[in-house]
Amino acid sequence: MLKLRVVSSKREIEDLNRNEQMIHLGFSASNSDIFKLLQNCPRIRAIQVPAPYRKTLSRAGELFLVMQGIELIEGDIWAQRKDFQEYFNIDENVFNRIEQLKLCGLDLNEIAGRVSKEAQLSPELIRYVMKQSS
Repeated sequence: MLKLRVVSSKREIEDLNRNEQMIHLGFSASNSDIFKLLQNCPRIRAIQVPAPYRKTLSRAGELFLVMQGIELIEGDIWAQRKDFQEYFNIDENVFNRIEQLKLCGLDLNEIAGRVSKEAQLSPELIRYVMKQSS
């Protein structure tokens, strides 16, 4: 199982656990927000942002993430209520479905498309999950 820490506002960055590895940013982050996030969470491996906010990230901010080895994933988390849970879990069913489709001989993009629709996760996030599990 993978967990995405859902961060809804800039104020939450200060309170994040230093061991967070995957973050979903639910706001438009500036370069200073990204820098602060990386300072507070040095083990971060991936950041997911919704499509409208991805377009607002500066090229310098994106390059900085690439230089740090952090994957920037476009996508949203549907039906996530922050007031109930601060984490979104990608459960074993997603991993099992990916394995089933691999055994059927589908290519990675076909798998990402199908699992994305079934699990209501972005295709980019599914591709990231596939890279982590191989």
